[in-house]
Order: sequence, then structure tokens, then C-alpha cells
Amino acid sequence: MNTVRKAGWFVVLAVAMAGWMGVLGSLRGVAEAGVIASQLPDAGRSEDLAKVQAFLENRIVVQKLVDYGVSPAEAKAKVEAMSAQDLHRLASLTDRAAAGSSDALGFLIGLAILIILIIVILKLMNKEVIVR
Repeated sequence: MNTVRKAGWFVVLAVAMAGWMGVLGSLRGVAEAGVIASQLPDAGRSEDLAKVQAFLENRIVVQKLVDYGVSPAEAKAKVEAMSAQDLHRLASLTDRAAAGSSDALGFLIGLAILIILIIVILKLMNKEVIVR
């Protein structure tokens, strides 16, 4: 009998949750469906490739790549070898870096994207990054 009293709050909570789910289940909602493309179109790949290559031609990016031991030619070759999905993700990051470069916060975001870009390229080249 003592354990029933201790578990009484659980029974009350379970009944309250069941009642609440009944109320929520009685409300009607709208279900929407749509077709999602399984792959990006090839036309978008050329635009994304142009954006990323333009970003790689930035002198700050080139200097950071050289500092990490990656030549700009190697970086461009690795970018060209990326899948369409990875290339699109990288191009969207470069868009954010270019759009947010007007203030200090934008500069920090751009720097973070630059570091992410460098780490992705280094990972693709099977090199290791060690921060001490």
C-alpha cells in the first residue's frame, strides 16, 4: 500500500497526459506533401563551382591555404572533385561570408567559414589538423 501512495503522482500524471493527448488528437490539422529532388541539378553545380572558385581567389583565402601547406591549385582540384551536394553546401557558406563582411560580426562569421573551408579541404587531402 505504501508503494501505491508513492506512485500515485505517476498515475495522475499518466491520466492527465492521456487526456491532453485526446484533446490534441481531436483537433484537425493540415497535412502537406511534396516531391523533394534526390539530387541537385547539374546547372546549379556550375554556379556553385564558380562561387567557390571566386572565393578561393580571395587573397586572404589564398594566404591561409598557403599557411596550411595547401597550394591554390590543389584546393581548386579538390573543390572540382567534390560531390554536387557538398559543393552546394560550401557555396552557400561562401555566400554568407560575402554577405556578412560589412561589420565585425560579419568578419568573424567570414573567418569561421574560412577556417571551415580550410579544414574541409585538408580533410579531403587526408591531412590532419592539430590545435595545441
